[in-house]
Amino acid sequence: MKILLVYPVFPETYWSFRHALSFVGKKAAFPPLGLLTVSAMLPENWERRLVDMNVEPLSKSDIEWADMVFLSAMIVQQESLDEVVKLCKELGKPVAVGGPYVSTSADLVPEADFIFIGEAETTLPEFIADLSVGSPKRIYQATERPSILLTPLPDFHLIDLNRYTSMNVQFSRGCPFSCEFCDIIEIYGRVPRTKTNEQMLAEMEALRMAGWRGTVFIVDDNFIGNKREVRKFLPELIKWSERHNFPFSFLTEASVNLAEDNALLELMQYAHFHRVFLGIETPIAESLKEANKSQNTKRDLLESVKKIQSYGIEVMAGFIIGFDNDPEDIFERQINFIRESAIPLAMVGLLTALPDTQLWKRLEREGRLVHESSGNNTDCSLNFVPKMDRERLVEGYKAVLRNIYSPQEFYQRALDCLSRVRNNAVELQRVNFIRVTKSFFKIILRLGVRDRERFRFWKYLFRVTVNYPRSLGNGIALAAMGYHFRKVTEIYCAKNALEGI
Repeated sequence: MKILLVYPVFPETYWSFRHALSFVGKKAAFPPLGLLTVSAMLPENWERRLVDMNVEPLSKSDIEWADMVFLSAMIVQQESLDEVVKLCKELGKPVAVGGPYVSTSADLVPEADFIFIGEAETTLPEFIADLSVGSPKRIYQATERPSILLTPLPDFHLIDLNRYTSMNVQFSRGCPFSCEFCDIIEIYGRVPRTKTNEQMLAEMEALRMAGWRGTVFIVDDNFIGNKREVRKFLPELIKWSERHNFPFSFLTEASVNLAEDNALLELMQYAHFHRVFLGIETPIAESLKEANKSQNTKRDLLESVKKIQSYGIEVMAGFIIGFDNDPEDIFERQINFIRESAIPLAMVGLLTALPDTQLWKRLEREGRLVHESSGNNTDCSLNFVPKMDRERLVEGYKAVLRNIYSPQEFYQRALDCLSRVRNNAVELQRVNFIRVTKSFFKIILRLGVRDRERFRFWKYLFRVTVNYPRSLGNGIALAAMGYHFRKVTEIYCAKNALEGI
């Protein structure tokens, strides 16, 4: 059996980092970990190939080689997914589709031959067994959330590591909280399940032996969801890293209560975690309560961010505008919070109702749902009727984007961040010196010569060089990401102005 695993294209978003990737000669930020793991679950005698359409085109010959095509996608990849399914059917190839998108919207992929709802550890073995006797079903739905203790080592050999800026691994699935807008708890549950230390170190070793040096993204939606297991894992990770001269630095996602745990922060600092993404959402307490995000109402959010930064860990954060309880000045308050928190990589989106979430169900009861979500909460679209005037909400949101991603605001936040976060990101990531030098000159040419905001860039670069010389590499990397955010903002705001949204 020949299996072609295909990962559809991500559209242009803030999360794609596409304009920043061009500076470092990379095609995508992360490889498709889900498909690499699914590949490892297939019978050993099956042949397999992987095409990540974010780093290379999918050709007809790729599909013609295969006996069956496996796809996995998020909601935001829907358009590309549909195109691939259509092409496969035209070429007479059966298609199997899984992943987060079909786990909540299986009815939207009618042409797929086989659909996998839920986690593959439960459904894929059943499908393989049925296929072997010639009686596969169309839909396989996980009846329980499986243990991930037996989840195999991902097939990292299927990808060209040099095409990505980071590798990724998964330690846990699930989150103990119950945020109304979140689909993670609906798909993976509220009881975090973790891998063993041995599993995780085997994945680290596989990446090290493959030649990877640099950032590893631990993709858990809440890395500290099961603090007890994290506290067991980090000391072992530190020991492994010390034995191998710290080949990796790490980034991950966590809840804000990380700031309360000094011991855990110390472990993460020693393990070389250089960045963490927090779901801050909003400084408005009433909106946090509305969203059932009570964990963010129990602490001073600005102080929590500052505390984490003091451990040499840069904070990225997600923010949301469009809650029913948002006041009229929400736009200014979000801007002020982001400025005061010194978070350069602030991802601000409009509230969106994802399928099967508690928010979706509530809005449906209230008759306020309009259509399916695009899966992209930064494209200025709304799939529900907001309490605030729709035009005011969208225009105010765009004003926030233009403000926080403007060179003046972004560069100042980056400088403030560097003053709080003292680490040498280039040293932590063990990057290739020649590659860094090439990237540096590309950024200088684009931002310091060709860009209309070049004078602000040179002022920023001078201040970084004089005040934070050990963080020069990180400062330049932030400038590149700021350029990406600005370009995407220009695209979205211009697009929606033309569409009259």
